[in-house]
Amino acid sequence: MDEDSIQMSIANDVHEIARVAERVDEFCEARGIGLKTAYAVNVSIDEVLTNTIHYGYDDDGLHRIGIGVRQEADRVVVAIEDDGREFDPSGPPPEVDFDATLQERAVGGLGLFLVHELMDRVDYRRADGRNFTTLTKSLAEGG
Repeated sequence: MDEDSIQMSIANDVHEIARVAERVDEFCEARGIGLKTAYAVNVSIDEVLTNTIHYGYDDDGLHRIGIGVRQEADRVVVAIEDDGREFDPSGPPPEVDFDATLQERAVGGLGLFLVHELMDRVDYRRADGRNFTTLTKSLAEGG
């Protein structure tokens, strides 16, 4: 295993997300990646995995989701691969009306909005019946 990357495979079960978060925290801490960046990466992974697990499958069967996290010179890159229904999260995030009450607010979209706010890039491609989502976050902590 490359010291600047980790690879995981989880079942399509939301309880697996905590294990991913733990590994990502360990990865970031071992490389001196700041807490702000680690938080952004973890929240974004959580949102993508949650959407995939809840909405990506047409059956109750076991599916595997692959997650890779690597550090490059000036950024963290997350690669998520699944065999769920096609969904491209890379486009403009949905509009979120923050002035609306909870009762008035449309269901959904907030997680994807957060991913776009927290990450510097969100890329997507579909190949051979699989979704490949790539999240990129600069290591510059900023303000």
